[in-house]
Amino acid sequence: MVADTRPGTERETLPLFPLQTVLLPGTPIPLHIFEPRYRQLTVDLITGSVPHRLFGIVAMRSPAVQEVDELEHVHPVGCAARLREAKRLPDGRYDLVASGTRRFRLHDVDATAAPYLMGTVTWLDDRPIPEEADDVAARLADLARAAHRRYCGAAWPDDGWRSPPDDTDPAELSYRLASDCVLPLHDQQALLEERLPLRRLRTVCRLLNRESGFLSQLRAIPASLSEMDGGDGSATKPSLN
Repeated sequence: MVADTRPGTERETLPLFPLQTVLLPGTPIPLHIFEPRYRQLTVDLITGSVPHRLFGIVAMRSPAVQEVDELEHVHPVGCAARLREAKRLPDGRYDLVASGTRRFRLHDVDATAAPYLMGTVTWLDDRPIPEEADDVAARLADLARAAHRRYCGAAWPDDGWRSPPDDTDPAELSYRLASDCVLPLHDQQALLEERLPLRRLRTVCRLLNRESGFLSQLRAIPASLSEMDGGDGSATKPSLN
């Protein structure tokens, strides 16, 4: 652990797992572990060699990157994940479930200090919501929940989805609502990096309205017979290939 001389900027080291996705605080993520280095990370998490079962998930900037060994290969803000469940498979692979806890800013990466990638990070917290903005926060929360209902109604009309509890904090609410929406990576990353809770909630509202509009337009387009039967008059069957 390396300490900065300024108060509140203490740096820590954290194992990193670069992915083509963004993890948001308070949301779960399933992981299938097959690479030897991340199998070792899993063992270290389970045995306590890595404190508090914490590791960092950072989104890669490009799918063309095969090996993350430079800071520029990943986005500057990630989310710490806490290992919740681990199942070892007969061939040595693992199925994991982790959950997002706290955001961090990544300052450096090290591909040589451990079998897996390590990062030097500082923790990022939201700026507090002013008391005089409580009414605005309540109105934004209502609008965001309404947008969430429209989106989920269009995306999963029969899935029995649930809204977050009424007493969910506005800062947490934005993440909870966004986690139900299939968003492009750059939108997810922007939400992760936003430190003003009300601005993030407003952004989530806009994104959910945008995506529910896309879904409604798609539902309004009738499927052609060729799309339904494979184009040759015979029904398309599931393939095992």
